[in-house]
Amino acid sequence: MIMDLDHILSSLIYLAACFVVFVAGHLVFILFRRSYNIQDELVEKDNAAFALVLCGYYLGLTFSIGGGIAGPSAGMESDLIDILVYGPLAILLLNLSALINDRFILSEFDIRKEILQDQNCGTGVVEFAVFVATGLNIFGALYGQGGSVFTAIAFWALGQTVLVLIGKYYNLITQYNIHEQIEKDNVAVGIGFAGALIGIGNLLRAASAEHFISWEANLITFGLYMVVGLILLPVARVLTDRILLPGRSLADELVNQVKPNQGAAFLEASSYIGASFLITWCI
Repeated sequence: MIMDLDHILSSLIYLAACFVVFVAGHLVFILFRRSYNIQDELVEKDNAAFALVLCGYYLGLTFSIGGGIAGPSAGMESDLIDILVYGPLAILLLNLSALINDRFILSEFDIRKEILQDQNCGTGVVEFAVFVATGLNIFGALYGQGGSVFTAIAFWALGQTVLVLIGKYYNLITQYNIHEQIEKDNVAVGIGFAGALIGIGNLLRAASAEHFISWEANLITFGLYMVVGLILLPVARVLTDRILLPGRSLADELVNQVKPNQGAAFLEASSYIGASFLITWCI
């Protein structure tokens, strides 16, 4: 497709508006975490765990903003109003989700201590995934046509609840306590859990991004995706064991080695994320 000058100029205006919202999101991140010294953690301490958290936030913020601008254009004036309305809403929901997730997903230890003092990359990669999954959830909640700010907040809240419950569910289907392992700096366990969260976040995106028809119709669609997600996690884990790691136990590779097998963890994580895309393309 050949773009004319008007299209290029309008695209630049949209990008500029999104950049303003992104900068606002960065400032809110600092406001919510005033005890964090970003420059010191990244440059002086080379804190990879904090870098993972920050990268996850920025990716989550990008997905969140995208939910308000993706899709058919309703005209530049209307689109810019949407960016100005839904952009700040996306920032608010992302940071509110961060407070909820820190309280309920990794609830058995002090996340701030693990990130800043221990530089625990296992915790960092889970926080990365939580932000990305939340951003995908917000993208879906804001994207669907035919709804309103109220329906967007309602589907965000539904997705946020599911994300917390999936965090609990994942711990039940593993043969070890993920909180205990991650607190011990087991990055491999963190990677596997991160993949599960992002996979579910992608399903939440698809479940909420449907055009709003009615509460009944959209909630049925949402429920279908979540049932599939509940089946996805244990099935993908078994398939990783039987097909990708034949003759080996995934749990054994992640927790019973002198050095936990991060390669096996990446296989597990990619199986969750890949399966989530296949499901969204097929449903």
